[in-house]
Amino acid sequence: MFSEGELELLQKIISQGLLQALGETLLMTFVPTILAFVIGLPLGILLVTGDEKGIRPLPRWLMKLLHFIINILRSVPFLILLIVVLPLSRALVGTTVGTRAILVPLVVAAFPFVARLVETSIREVDPGVVEAAQSMGASTFQIIWKVLIPEARPALIANFMVALITIFGYGAMSGAVGGGGIGRIAVNYGYNRYKPLVMYFAVILLVILVQLFQSAGNVLVKKADKRIR
Repeated sequence: MFSEGELELLQKIISQGLLQALGETLLMTFVPTILAFVIGLPLGILLVTGDEKGIRPLPRWLMKLLHFIINILRSVPFLILLIVVLPLSRALVGTTVGTRAILVPLVVAAFPFVARLVETSIREVDPGVVEAAQSMGASTFQIIWKVLIPEARPALIANFMVALITIFGYGAMSGAVGGGGIGRIAVNYGYNRYKPLVMYFAVILLVILVQLFQSAGNVLVKKADKRIR
């Protein structure tokens, strides 16, 4: 079914380049996800608490500006955003090719998405719990740190895994424009060289990784959800 050349190429990739590609893929997944949450978590909380009905309303023009910026960044397809942000990658990391260069557009693409996920998670918290904390004189910081985040923890963890898997997919797509990882193997050694066996192998490996991420996320959500205990 597959030629001897394809089998030899796949064997060479597995023995010489697979571990490096796997490491690059994990790097392009976890680092941007963590950085996106560092930016997106406070931003998502701000979108809830700064709302006109929130616990600390902010000027309407400021909230509209934040929503506008997030919506604009979210509406741009990732591959287009990647190309647009590459000059920023050159300025920050000194190159527009490879794993390091892709980290910057991955973070830029991910943090608005994460902010919306966090906003959704925080809005699911029972308003009665927040009102009870306010009636006891809790400060804004105390309500955020001791009420909103703990109550929304299961949803936040679930959405973290959603973001992780989404960024994982973005990183795989970046192989088409000079990124590293398993996506580069699928594009450079599979698609561009007309070696379907290599491409199928890369796709299967990506699917397995997604399943592992999702399974780990499900376990963490169950441990964090007080209703399941």
